[in-house]
Amino acid sequence: MAVHYRVHPRPNPQDREAPAKYYATAVLQGETNLDTLANAISHQCSLTRSDCYAVLVALEDNLMEELQAGRSVKLGRIGSFRVSLTSEGMPTATEVNPTKFKQQKIIFKPAKALQSMLKKLRYKKLK
Repeated sequence: MAVHYRVHPRPNPQDREAPAKYYATAVLQGETNLDTLANAISHQCSLTRSDCYAVLVALEDNLMEELQAGRSVKLGRIGSFRVSLTSEGMPTATEVNPTKFKQQKIIFKPAKALQSMLKKLRYKKLK
């Protein structure tokens, strides 16, 4: 298996007259959903596909509940999830409230095991 990539020219946004530089971008080779994961996991253990699916759906539900409660969620060798936000700068602390939030997002930080997988990836250039 290999991760496919393509090379694209991109102009310098600060100097449109400068020659373009070339950058690699990963090309996805499809998508895997919960059904497919549940089926694959069921072949690796003694649980049925429906049992695995139920566990994955429960994980999804509990992950959202924990993040809504303001907690980070650590998933062992996978990594951790947490909520992050930024707000507008205000002259006083009392003026900062949720209406001033500019961005809210979920941060995923891969664990060392998942990070080390990146070092072992093989790549294939698409034409």
